[in-house]
Amino acid sequence: MPVRTATPSGPAAVRGPAFPGSGPRRRRRRGPARAGLAHFAGFAAPGVLVYACFVLAPIAVSLGYSLTNANPFNPPIRYVGPQNYWMLVRDEQFLTALRVTTILTVIVVIVPNLLGLLVALLLDRSGKLYNAMRSVFFTPMILSSVVVSVVWTRLLDTDGPLNRALRALGVDHPPNWLSDPAYAPYSVASIISWQMLGFCVVVYLAGLQGIPVELQEASAIDGAGAFHRFRAVTWPLLAGSLTINTVVLLISAFKTYDYIKVITNGGPGAGTTATIAFNVLQTGFDANHVGYASAMAITMLAIVCVTTAVALRILRRREIEL
Repeated sequence: MPVRTATPSGPAAVRGPAFPGSGPRRRRRRGPARAGLAHFAGFAAPGVLVYACFVLAPIAVSLGYSLTNANPFNPPIRYVGPQNYWMLVRDEQFLTALRVTTILTVIVVIVPNLLGLLVALLLDRSGKLYNAMRSVFFTPMILSSVVVSVVWTRLLDTDGPLNRALRALGVDHPPNWLSDPAYAPYSVASIISWQMLGFCVVVYLAGLQGIPVELQEASAIDGAGAFHRFRAVTWPLLAGSLTINTVVLLISAFKTYDYIKVITNGGPGAGTTATIAFNVLQTGFDANHVGYASAMAITMLAIVCVTTAVALRILRRREIEL
């Protein structure tokens, strides 16, 4: 008699093969890491591509030029290694520009931050008048830096409105704000600070409006005065606003070019107000020393990156400690 083999039925038939790999291969799910990578590639790839093309690629090209003697009117291009960077260390014009840039940056970081905080504290109230005043303080920010430079050049002229007002008040010899080497760097720094003031006011106002009212009320009930409430409650909670303002002002001031070009053109005298960015453009496009100008630009980029990183580390540590 033929032997019958039992056919599995019930739950055992549904379980599939008893040994792994003996049945049809199942499709594996992608892990969380691969799924996250796929999402990142889909959403971030266009932005990363644009950033690489318009930021990283020009930096790489400038770095390559900085190691050569590139000059479009004096071919061929030869590799000179770090020679351009060694020349910067001994270049009095570059060292003067570094000193001017440092002074300008320090003033532009401190003055708008301090005045912006004071103005924000005064405008941190509700009402149509205060809303209008906020718009007034922010208006300079929407103006072009060239327009601001032209306007202030007329105001600070030797026979401009400011000096006329000083003569009317009895000052016989008012300062030459833009043609005197003793005043010109500080005049330019004041103009930049004036335009950046509105940005600091808006950022500090946003920070003030994010402070819980309950904390102010609790400190007032405990008997703290206005100054003590500011020192113990308001100022610590504005740490994020201080970080934003400081970093933005630091970067904006260090790469100043347009104000210098329009207001003083690097003068008066030999580079009294010339910044590093101004020297980069002058050396690269006027003197056609592209390699040397690229070395200046890379050096300026390195200084900005290091300074910004240090500032962020210090300010963010303060935020965490609070």
